[in-house]
Amino acid sequence: MTNSIRERITRWTGRDVHDPAGEKIGGVEQLWFDDQDGEPTWVSVKTGLLGLRQSFLPVRGLTEGPDGELRTPYPKEQVKDAPNVEASDDHLDPDEERRLYSHYGLTSGTGQQAGTGRQAAAGQRTAAGQQAATGQQTAAAGRHTAADTGHDTSGPNTDDAMTRSEEHLRVGTEKHEAGRARLRKYVVTETEQVAVPVTREEVRVEREPITEANRGAALSGPDISEEEHEVTLHEERPVVDTEAVPVERVRLAKEQVTDTETVAGEVRKERIDTDGDVQGGRSPR
Repeated sequence: MTNSIRERITRWTGRDVHDPAGEKIGGVEQLWFDDQDGEPTWVSVKTGLLGLRQSFLPVRGLTEGPDGELRTPYPKEQVKDAPNVEASDDHLDPDEERRLYSHYGLTSGTGQQAGTGRQAAAGQRTAAGQQAATGQQTAAAGRHTAADTGHDTSGPNTDDAMTRSEEHLRVGTEKHEAGRARLRKYVVTETEQVAVPVTREEVRVEREPITEANRGAALSGPDISEEEHEVTLHEERPVVDTEAVPVERVRLAKEQVTDTETVAGEVRKERIDTDGDVQGGRSPR
């Protein structure tokens, strides 16, 4: 693998990976390199709810798109269902790597030796570390002398200090549909009682004496006769009718309510112990 290709791969950390259907799988968290030849073999991708789980994905087949996004030939569900391996000491055991190769239908014969992957501290590699990762070690790499900087007994020879790292939870939110509300109008029938004033005509007999004023009308008929006089009586009756009258307008309004939920996740932290004759005793950090 040329230096330019290797340098491009080391910049994949933090980029999104998509499957053949274009669905986002997650972001690249770490790169894993072969201990013997320094070739990149695996990437760990953040998957699951809020990206709290890491799934291993082969570097083989990963391609870089024009916008910098990465595409893998493996579908999202296959990556999410990859064996959950515990990379102790930032190192894949041979059995764990064989399980990963089997899950993706690969064998160590593809040029990637099972069980030799090691995490590359992406974004924190020194210039000497980049040289080690790109395979620019001398033939004497792995056999350090007392004059070597750092006197490392494993991995690339670096400076005189170790970098201790730890994972922090990165928590965010995503919007999901929680339900729906709708307005529905329907008709009900009720009985109302209303008091309505009504009038009617009644008959009463009025008598008046004969006076000069009414004498002419009283003597206009025969002296003695039989006669009937009829009066029509009237009354009011209630009449019921209805009319539709608008009384109010009703609408649905949304408001945001803020609650607090507690989430938990597992994080890994590096600890550094001292061995040997160290002043002040042996204290973990």
